[in-house]
Amino acid sequence: MVVKKIWRTAAVAFAICTRKPALLLLMALSGLVSAQQSPDAKSNEPPAQKSPAPNALTQAAVQQGILNCAFRINQLTQLLGFNDQSGALLLTPPNAPDQRVVPLAMEIPLGADSAYVSVQFAPNQANGCGASYDAVVYWPKACDEVARQQFAGIRNLGVLKKNITALDGGPATKVFLMAAGSGCLSIKKEVVL
Repeated sequence: MVVKKIWRTAAVAFAICTRKPALLLLMALSGLVSAQQSPDAKSNEPPAQKSPAPNALTQAAVQQGILNCAFRINQLTQLLGFNDQSGALLLTPPNAPDQRVVPLAMEIPLGADSAYVSVQFAPNQANGCGASYDAVVYWPKACDEVARQQFAGIRNLGVLKKNITALDGGPATKVFLMAAGSGCLSIKKEVVL
């Protein structure tokens, strides 16, 4: 499988750079990719979707020793629109990076504007690697218009306290709208379950 070959190549490159045993890394990454992609004949769960090839952020994370969350980093950054036009800053923990929360800040282009996306990856969760993100976008229109046009179908929960409106996208997704000058700031908060 092409994805496995890319993961193995990244693991070998990481092992060479850090002088860690390549065999252990290959086994870990092969298991990670296989567990996420191969249907288990003994399981009643549906087969997992195939993940796209590792992007530059995923490769950087693997090179820094972040292996437990490599699949989730690749999955979520692809979903959030990370590409070669985006900018990112991975805040790698100084020690035991594979066992700690890994924050990531991204700038995702949206035409002439950009979105700011803050993501946190947490290894050793029930789903292997949990994640949550906040995507912040400025809209040059009033918040009630943003709610109707950009977040149609999402239930309005009302005002949090004074100036921020909360929208309910389900148990794992909320959107917050706040006036910013003549426009509106939206903050989409989602937990990857």
